[in-house]
Amino acid sequence: MNLYHNKLAQWAAYGVFFAIIAAVPLFVSDSFLLNQLGTYGVYGLLALSISLCWGFGGILNLGQGIAFGLAAYGMAMTMQMQTQDPESNPIPPFMLNNSLEQLPALWEPFWSTGLGITLALVVPTLFYVIFGNLMFRARVSGPFFAIMSLAMLSALFTIILDMQPYTNGANGITPPQPLTILGTPLDPYGPATYWLVCGLLIALTVGAKLLTQSKFGLLVQAVRGDAERVRFLGYNVAAYETAIYALSGFIAAVAGCCWVILVQYVSPAQLDVSFSVTMVIWAGIGGRLSLLGSMLGAFIIQGGQSYLGDALLSTWLLGLGAFFIIVVRFLPKGLAGLLEMGLGALSSGRRPKQLEPADRANAMAGE
Repeated sequence: MNLYHNKLAQWAAYGVFFAIIAAVPLFVSDSFLLNQLGTYGVYGLLALSISLCWGFGGILNLGQGIAFGLAAYGMAMTMQMQTQDPESNPIPPFMLNNSLEQLPALWEPFWSTGLGITLALVVPTLFYVIFGNLMFRARVSGPFFAIMSLAMLSALFTIILDMQPYTNGANGITPPQPLTILGTPLDPYGPATYWLVCGLLIALTVGAKLLTQSKFGLLVQAVRGDAERVRFLGYNVAAYETAIYALSGFIAAVAGCCWVILVQYVSPAQLDVSFSVTMVIWAGIGGRLSLLGSMLGAFIIQGGQSYLGDALLSTWLLGLGAFFIIVVRFLPKGLAGLLEMGLGALSSGRRPKQLEPADRANAMAGE
C-alpha cells in the first residue's frame, strides 16, 4: 500500500508540520523575521481555503480575494475605531481630509471590538453563501464560475477604490495602534501574535482535514467527480457546493483578519486580481488535492518571491510562470503528487515476490 494514502502516516506528517511551525519563535529572535513568518501563516490559510474549494470541491475560484479583502477591511476598521474617542475624536483623520463631518453609519458597529471582528468574519462568509447559492442553483460551474468570481472581485475592487471618503481609496487604512483584546495589545512583531496565527492555521487545517474524511467530504469529492450522477442519486448538489465554497470563504476571511493584525494596513491591493490568481498558483504547484501540499506550495512560492524577487525582478515572474506550466503539464497533482509517486515506487519495490503460475492457480482455486 502506498504510504501516501495511509491516514496514520498523513496525520503524522501533519503533526510534524504543526510542531515545526509552532516551535519557530523558540529559535527566531529577530522580530521582523518572526512577523514575516507570521504572514506566511496567512498565506498558508489562503492556500488551505483554495485547496478545500478547488482541490476537494472542484470549484475553481479566482476571486478568493473577496473574502480576504472584506475581512481585512473589517478588521482594519475595528482597529482604527479602537484609537478614536467617541466624544472628542470620533472621526478617523482620512475622513476629515475627505470633508466628512460625521462618522458614516457603515462605521458605527466597529466601535465594538467584538462586533467588529464578528462582522469581519460573518459578512464575507454570508456573501459567499448568497453568491454561491445563486451560481450553483443556476448550475454555473467550471470556467464560467471562475469568470464570474473574477468579475465580482474586480467590481468590489473598483467600489472600494472609488469610495475614497469611506475607505481612503488607494491609500488604504492604516490603524495607528495594534489590535487590543481584553485590554492587552497584540504586538504584531511578538511571539504571541505569531502563535495566534499559527494556532488558527493548525485548528482550521485539522478541521478541514477531518471534514474531507467525513461523509460530507466524500460527497463533496463525489460532486467534483460527477455532479450529475450525485444529483440523480437524490442529493442537493447546489447545497454541498455552496457549503464548501462558503467554508473556504470563512477560512480566507480569517486570513484577512490575521493579515491586518500582522501588517496593520489594508488597501485595494488585497483585492487585486493578480493576488487571487497567485493563491491558485500556490495550490496548483503544491498540490491542490493535498491540504498540506497547498500550504507548502504557498510557503515555497512566497519564500522564493521574498528572497529572489528583489534580485531577479521581472525574471522571477517569468520563472514562476514557467515553473507553473511545467508542474501543470507533468505533475497535475503538484509537488504532493511527486511525493505520492515516489512513495508508490518505494512501496512497490517492497512487495513480496510474485507467485509462480502454478502456485497462483492453486491459490485462485482455493479462494
